Amino acid sequence: MQPELVDKLLDEPNVAFIIEKVQTALASEAERRRAFYDWTKEDQKAEFINGEIIMHSPVKRSHLNVVGNLFTLMRVYVLSRDLGQVDSEKALISLTRNDYEPDICFWNKEKTINFHANQMQHPAPDLIVEVLSKGTEERDRGVKFKDYAAHGVAEYWIVDPIRETVEKYMLDRELMEYEAGPAINSKQFIVSDVIQGFMIPVRAIFDQKVNLDTLQNLMK
Repeated sequence: MQPELVDKLLDEPNVAFIIEKVQTALASEAERRRAFYDWTKEDQKAEFINGEIIMHSPVKRSHLNVVGNLFTLMRVYVLSRDLGQVDSEKALISLTRNDYEPDICFWNKEKTINFHANQMQHPAPDLIVEVLSKGTEERDRGVKFKDYAAHGVAEYWIVDPIRETVEKYMLDRELMEYEAGPAINSKQFIVSDVIQGFMIPVRAIFDQKVNLDTLQNLMK
């Protein structure tokens, strides 16, 4: 997609003028982004996307339950095997242009070596999970979908708490685009390609009892 956009731009006779306007706009955006870093607080969930600050409203209990269930399973599994770091909600992911706070992130051990206690901004994770809501679905399937792929996030899960499904996308590193598989329903298992050996019943994301049973199995 990127080479095609470049070729299309180079076909324009006024390409130099267009680039100049884009550079001016990006410089202004960079100033707003620096102000965002000074303004944002630990008790707020806010993202900086394409020059705009996106504030997030409180989420429904169903969203909290899903994030909490999956985060617990991933975190216990990863930490008990010393595979890296798992964070939820408030880890700020700073990419080339935008800053996101995904629902769940995983970085492998190699990337977390240089993490420090006062760190606020983080590099692109190896796996990101976003849980859909009415207010976020367009971004989760749109700008985030493209941006995560462009920055090498190897695995992307989109969880639908209404349908109780998980969509798993793996990165094609030649095209830097995601390849889609079928949605995985609550009667099936999901396996991570990035978190070695991590396999759970999808039902464990949505059902507290199944979650606890799965947690016990992961800790063996």
